[in-house]
Amino acid sequence: MTDEPVDFALWIEEEIKRFIESPENTMKNEENEPAWAEPLVGYSSGADPLWQFYKEDIGGFYLSPLEFFVHDFPDAEATPDQLTVISWILPQTEVTKADNRRETNFPSERWARSRIYGEEVNVKLRRHVVEYLKEAGIEAVAPMLSPLWERKESERYGFASTWSERHAAYASGLGTFGLCDGLITPRGKAMRTGSVVALIKIPPSERPYTDPYAYCLFHAKGTCDKCIDRCPTGAITREGHNKTLCSKYLTTTRQYVPMHYGFEGYGCGLCQTGVPCESGIPEELR
Repeated sequence: MTDEPVDFALWIEEEIKRFIESPENTMKNEENEPAWAEPLVGYSSGADPLWQFYKEDIGGFYLSPLEFFVHDFPDAEATPDQLTVISWILPQTEVTKADNRRETNFPSERWARSRIYGEEVNVKLRRHVVEYLKEAGIEAVAPMLSPLWERKESERYGFASTWSERHAAYASGLGTFGLCDGLITPRGKAMRTGSVVALIKIPPSERPYTDPYAYCLFHAKGTCDKCIDRCPTGAITREGHNKTLCSKYLTTTRQYVPMHYGFEGYGCGLCQTGVPCESGIPEELR
C-alpha cells in the first residue's frame, strides 16, 4: 500500500486475479492444468436489504455479513454499512467444459478434479484474501470458513445453510439463478464462487437485475429447458430443482470417480454444460 489514493475494488480484484494466475490454481493432474479461468469479482454492501430478505425468505438461521464479522471481531463495533462483501466467480476452463459437455451420465475427470481440487483452490483463495486484507490493516472473515457456517433445513427450500456463496454473488451483481438453481453469470453457469466480508467501504457493483431469474431463458422467455434434458437423474423439471434427488445422485458419483479416475471425489455439473448459459448470459437476454 502507498500514500496515494487507493481504488480498493481494483486493488482486491487484481490480487484475486494474481492468485488464480499462480501455481496455486491447479487441478492436480499430470499436466498440472489450472482448475479455473480468469475470475470475475463483484462487491455488495453489508447494509444491503437483501441480507435481511434472505433471512426472511430462506430461514431465520441465515446469517448476515455483520453476524459473521462480529463473531470474529467482537470488539470492532462495526455497523452493516461499514462492511463490504467481496464476491468472486471462478469459471471452469474451456477444456473442462468441453469434456463435461460430452458426458451424459457421470462427470468427466477434469470436472471431478475441479470439484475437489478446484474447490481446494477456492478455499485457499478465501484464506489468501483474508490474509491479504489483514496485512493492509483491514479486518475480514470468510463466511464459508467460519465456525458459524453449517448446513440447515429451510422450510421453503429444503437443503440450505447459514451462508450461500451463490446468494452473495447475486447480491454483488454477478448473476441470477436458473431453473436448476445454478447461478448464471456473465462467464456462464459452469463455475464456482466464493466470498469474504471485510471492514472496508467499497461502492457496490451494479446489480443490473431485479428478477432473481433474469438470465434464465426458461423463466424469462419460456424457450429453454435444456438443463432438464442434461440431468441424468430427473432432479430438474419445469417445477424446478429437486435437491433430494440431486444429492442422492451425487452419492453414486462418489463410487464412480475413484473407480474410474483414481482419486476420492464426486461431482456432476451436467446441467452446467451443454446448455445455452454454460459460458455466459444467453444472447437473447443480453
